[in-house]
Amino acid sequence: MSAFETVEIAEMVAACSGAGGPLGHPRVYLNLAPSGRVECPYCSRNFVNPAVARAGGMAPEVGVATPSAEGPGAERVSESPAPRQVGEAGGMHG
Repeated sequence: MSAFETVEIAEMVAACSGAGGPLGHPRVYLNLAPSGRVECPYCSRNFVNPAVARAGGMAPEVGVATPSAEGPGAERVSESPAPRQVGEAGGMHG
């Protein structure tokens, strides 16, 4: 028997905040891909998606794809994940 709790879920992302209250930890979101299982780095709870784990994990091509509406290979500068910096284009005048 495992010393840590095992939680079975149907999703591929687990949200863990420990035991809650003063015994908990910051909420973290854990990705179960590709194996269908993951261990919380704070409390060592094990999260398992039984269907994916039984199948031996996910195929490498399974995942989230967000293709550009402008076709393959099109770069969309407006979708950059980097935050925009205030005053970057012309400097701040003071």
